[in-house]
Amino acid sequence: MSRPSSSLRAIYGFPNDASTVKVADRVTPAYRALMDKSPFAALATCGPEGLDCSPRGDLPGFVRVHDEKTLMMPDRRGNNRCDSLRNIVRDPRVALLFLIPGSGSTLRINGRAHVSADPELLASFKMEGKAPRTVIVMTVEEVYFPVRTRHRAIRSFGIPTKRVDLKKLATPGQILAEMSDNAVGGEKYDREWPERRAQTMW
Repeated sequence: MSRPSSSLRAIYGFPNDASTVKVADRVTPAYRALMDKSPFAALATCGPEGLDCSPRGDLPGFVRVHDEKTLMMPDRRGNNRCDSLRNIVRDPRVALLFLIPGSGSTLRINGRAHVSADPELLASFKMEGKAPRTVIVMTVEEVYFPVRTRHRAIRSFGIPTKRVDLKKLATPGQILAEMSDNAVGGEKYDREWPERRAQTMW
């Protein structure tokens, strides 16, 4: 792990044992169990234009543990922006933050990745007969779970259980219409979205 500057050490002091012994350089059985129960992760990448953080989700266990140093995540159908993939091609550094439903725990993984379009690998990730167009293959460098502060952020503020009133939020169609001067989006977009989502899930 990188060393914080001396000025930060003066403010924060040194981490306790619980903050350091939890860091592994591979996927341990306990950490794999957390991953296998997670249906959601945030993927962080970096490129010449800056940083990007992309939500990724699928059925629990959607990130495959190939071995203790290698993870594989299918890139399912989406909006074709390819922000994360373009970043990985140019800068392999990546990070994943897994959320586990009903738990105050999260799991952080740092490492390096590449994008694979190997036909056999793609076929192994088929869902309802549809294969992803690429798979992100990640080499694990660090794995650990945050405690205390991050647990408080997830558990104490009610993220696993609380719901917001969706009627008070702008819909995707409304946001698109506002951003495009009504050229895209609107009520028709929102009305057709459930069927479109079902058709393009995989």
